[in-house]
Amino acid sequence: MESITSHIGVVVVAGGSGSRMGGNLPKQFMLLDGQPILARTINNFAEALPGAEIVVVLPADYIDFWQDYARRFDVAEHRTTAGGAERFHSVANGIAALSDACDLIAVQDGVRPLATHEAIRRIARTAEREGSAIPVVQPVDSFRIVTAEGASHPVERATLRIVQTPQFFRAELLRRAYACAYDPAFTDDATVVEAAGGVLRLVEGETTNLKITTRDDLAVAEAILARRTEA
Repeated sequence: MESITSHIGVVVVAGGSGSRMGGNLPKQFMLLDGQPILARTINNFAEALPGAEIVVVLPADYIDFWQDYARRFDVAEHRTTAGGAERFHSVANGIAALSDACDLIAVQDGVRPLATHEAIRRIARTAEREGSAIPVVQPVDSFRIVTAEGASHPVERATLRIVQTPQFFRAELLRRAYACAYDPAFTDDATVVEAAGGVLRLVEGETTNLKITTRDDLAVAEAILARRTEA
């Protein structure tokens, strides 16, 4: 198996309010099989990429809360930094908090704790070799585009991909991209890098690499963990 030689930095973006989940606690702090979702995400990367620097980007008002909360659980070593007005600014803050020694950087959703170690390492190896690696999966649903007038027409499903994280990039490429001005069209790190002239390499993701956004997602995640435990 091809080894990873880069010094890796991981920016875990956990700045959401969790409004779609409901409740008083942002979703990244909710428990998944006895551990906070965010703790599972952190530990997953620490296990898959030993020695990686991990920076967690949080709403400024929740940094003290998380540092106290995390002491109740077995959470891998990480640093925290405050987020910004948009995800773009939060990621930029996370990148700035990494050391200059990082030559490969991953950006990961804080509420996406189920990527397998094999997939994380595979994506990292691709980015190390080719400059970037964006995990995607093919959709199984049908899609239609709705016009402003209310009409619609189908989209060829075979041409579409669902984009996931972790998204890995060579550090100089990602740092250069995030030095650019913010654009509302930026939906993820791939769009930022592409706008800065970077070349994107799509790689196979995992259908179980779920982004936990709703309580239904939380139930599915519990089922995935239970199945892995049985296996």
